[in-house]
Amino acid sequence: MKMDRILFGDNQFFGVNHMSEEKARAQAMKFQDLDEIMTVLRSAYDNGITTFMCTTHARIGDVIERMKQEPDAWSKQTFYPCMPYAHKYANAMTEDGMLGAIKKFLPDSGLFDAALRGTRSLATKDIEGITTLLIDAEMKMFDGFPTPVIFLQNVVVDLLLGLGFKDAFAIFADHVKSKYRAEPGFITMNLPLCLETLDTVGIENPIVCSNINKIGFRMSGGLDAYEQAIATHEFRAIAMSVFASGALSPSEALDWLKLQGIDSFVFGASSGHNIRSTREIATSVWAS
Repeated sequence: MKMDRILFGDNQFFGVNHMSEEKARAQAMKFQDLDEIMTVLRSAYDNGITTFMCTTHARIGDVIERMKQEPDAWSKQTFYPCMPYAHKYANAMTEDGMLGAIKKFLPDSGLFDAALRGTRSLATKDIEGITTLLIDAEMKMFDGFPTPVIFLQNVVVDLLLGLGFKDAFAIFADHVKSKYRAEPGFITMNLPLCLETLDTVGIENPIVCSNINKIGFRMSGGLDAYEQAIATHEFRAIAMSVFASGALSPSEALDWLKLQGIDSFVFGASSGHNIRSTREIATSVWAS
């Protein structure tokens, strides 16, 4: 599967900014209004950026419901879900209790099967059953839209790497492929270790998203280790933090990315102007 060159991310919608807390707060306030989120997504879509790489935050469910009201206007929209959104489960447990949270997130179809798998999993400590149940619950909101790649979030990927629980990656990959006919993706803050681990469990040519930028910003292990990993492993990379939270100009950042042989990147923006500018620069860089 060939991925789009430019993917649109959702950090700005939830007040995530790695360089400025003040800017993060301002973005969080602005995007409390769903109309503001839809305006930005419309700008991305109209600029040909139709793949939205997003968390499974409850607000994304609101976005999808809004798009379903205008199916013709969003006919090319594609999602790359990134799961789990841990805060969602923590909040649901607090508000609804354990049973309420389980009922809230179970898929509509196969309710009995999902419940049975969950009960059996809890009784036998069957990690595979619990994992697949949670994947199905997270995927519920995306029903009706293409989801060709489904990502495991870095909070889980890096925890599993630290624990050495390699089999979990194969469980995730197998379920995503068999049930959703999608490709598994992995987000990590430690690209070298992640690639080595995926190799050992037999996941070939994986899709891996990680911080990759010219100055080593938020790249665990340093720039040299990442460059070596990129050069010695067969994988499909999606670069994030490409602009190092504004420390690099878009043209400088993307020129370097192209030199590394990386053809896909994800970025977030809060305005149509920034989206259009990034798309124009990327088009120019990869055309040269």
